[in-house]
Amino acid sequence: MCGIVGYVGRKQAAPIVLDGLSKLEYRGYDSAGIAIRDGEKPAVVVKEVGKLANLSNKTDGGKAVEGTCGIGHTRWATHGAPSKTNAHPHVSGNCTGSASGEVESEVVGVHNGIIENYAELKEKLSRHGYQFYSQTDTEVLIKLVDYYYKKYKMGPIDAIAKTLVRVRGSYALEVMFTDYPGEIYVARKDSPMIIGTGEGETFIASDVPAILKHTKNVYYIGNLEMAKITAGNVVFYNLDGDEIQKELVEIKFSAEAAEKGGFEHFMMKEIHEQPKVVLDTLNKYIKDGRIDLSETGLSDEDLKKLSMIYIVACGSAWHVGMEAQYVLEDIADIPVRCELASEFRYRRMSVDPDALVIVISQSGETADSLAALRMAKEKGIRTLAIVNVVGSSIAREADHVMYTLAGPEISVATTKAYSCQLVCGFILAIKLGLSKGLIDDEKCGYYINELMSIPGKIEKCLEDKERIQWFASKFANAKDIFFIGRSIDYAISLEGSLKMKEISYIHSEAYAAGELKHGTISLIEDGTLVIGSLTQTDLYEKTVSNMVECKSRGAYLMGVTEYGKYDVEDVCDFVVYIPKVDDHFIGSVAIIPLQLLGYYTSVAKGLDVDKPRNLAKSVTVE
Repeated sequence: MCGIVGYVGRKQAAPIVLDGLSKLEYRGYDSAGIAIRDGEKPAVVVKEVGKLANLSNKTDGGKAVEGTCGIGHTRWATHGAPSKTNAHPHVSGNCTGSASGEVESEVVGVHNGIIENYAELKEKLSRHGYQFYSQTDTEVLIKLVDYYYKKYKMGPIDAIAKTLVRVRGSYALEVMFTDYPGEIYVARKDSPMIIGTGEGETFIASDVPAILKHTKNVYYIGNLEMAKITAGNVVFYNLDGDEIQKELVEIKFSAEAAEKGGFEHFMMKEIHEQPKVVLDTLNKYIKDGRIDLSETGLSDEDLKKLSMIYIVACGSAWHVGMEAQYVLEDIADIPVRCELASEFRYRRMSVDPDALVIVISQSGETADSLAALRMAKEKGIRTLAIVNVVGSSIAREADHVMYTLAGPEISVATTKAYSCQLVCGFILAIKLGLSKGLIDDEKCGYYINELMSIPGKIEKCLEDKERIQWFASKFANAKDIFFIGRSIDYAISLEGSLKMKEISYIHSEAYAAGELKHGTISLIEDGTLVIGSLTQTDLYEKTVSNMVECKSRGAYLMGVTEYGKYDVEDVCDFVVYIPKVDDHFIGSVAIIPLQLLGYYTSVAKGLDVDKPRNLAKSVTVE
């Protein structure tokens, strides 16, 4: 949520900052703004509501704003409605700037996150003569920095440190001081931020794609750390104001990986990238026909000692956990609880000390998942992160890390990251079953061969996209769509339903098929689309019977099943066939037509596929 960009160097800053913000649009926002300094002149602040294009047009792509030092922000409204006044950057003075855009304020800044005690701080500042022009917590934060800077006549780092001691909440803070031209100061707690360096220039961003075309060398600033940014140089500090050393990390993927590559939307590009990234992820952990988790630090002895697994995640990552739960329980014979991170973190339950808590997150910055991870660590429980972003908060704080190789995922609706997380769950299940002696080498070899066949079978599914596009156009005006399935098919249905609702805005729900008669079937009307996932051999006939019940009440039926089960055409009005994979792993294949169905329904309705309303790619606040 929200996006931060900053630049100090020799080039004109505004075009670079605006370009960086455009690479972060997928994070979700409702307004945008920049603050640019030209030498010792006051900062020029320009803000606009709506799309970033509005801000770009107002500044001629940034060319109209002189200066080589600047910051920018795309805002997701938390405190205060979307408006130009509430948009960032915010200033320490009592107005948003003169008609020319120049701001005489001592401090100008932007902020991601939520300041929980902002009302208390606002009251304190009001008693000291500060006036407020916005409804945002960020304005309070900027003015608090200004207050300490002036009251104690201290330098920027000390003023920021004193501020952060008083603040409760999360932040990625980026500020400029009038007295320190050519310098940007940053601080971080729980909200993502990276700092990239090049020859005589330095970049700041919420995420790698914003700066990837300029540099691949980045620092990951840690929690409760600050930094002074100048052209080509970064100095890091802890909360005591002492200098600390950070390791420079090289980003492995290319700038082209974060571009559309000829596809109309990022989502379609990322759907088509799944065969490659799933294969890359499999090859990372399967070597010479054997599973190798040495990189994660989890040994066979560690796995043998496990008495239980908690899978903790949000959104699509939680759906991965739901599917992995079935597979882990069946192959490894271990109790598994799949919990929503937003619920798990507040539960007052006893946690098995010999358990493993698996936290799944694409970004590695999901606020609730990070909080759940920290809660598990406080209780002394071993933790494993399945994440896509190297150096992310969850990756750094977990005891063990299993990286997916999905590359940058730009579309808000996840596809390829989901698929990579899923195969990681399968790999863990097989390795755990082998470590516990529940499967032998022969069975393990069979499972590995089945996993390695998945990328090619995803390719086969993509060949059917024209039929799915035709079908999607028939139901683009639907009001309700229901997805049903049993066991793993239920987990598949959960993700298929989410794909539909989040990008097409059609109300859709997923139900365990056996629960239909416990109330849900009353919602079926003539023409209601019911989509059945029919991939589990032992449960196939039961789910077909549930679909027949829906059809008898007027439902229009779509089925997703394996090649060869052509009898389903006697029941369903439209059938999508997928290649056969072992029942444990077939979710990796069955999800592809449901991703395509959601995508084409959104396209048929003329919606913004990659940036659906009210949603953000990375949920970094509660």
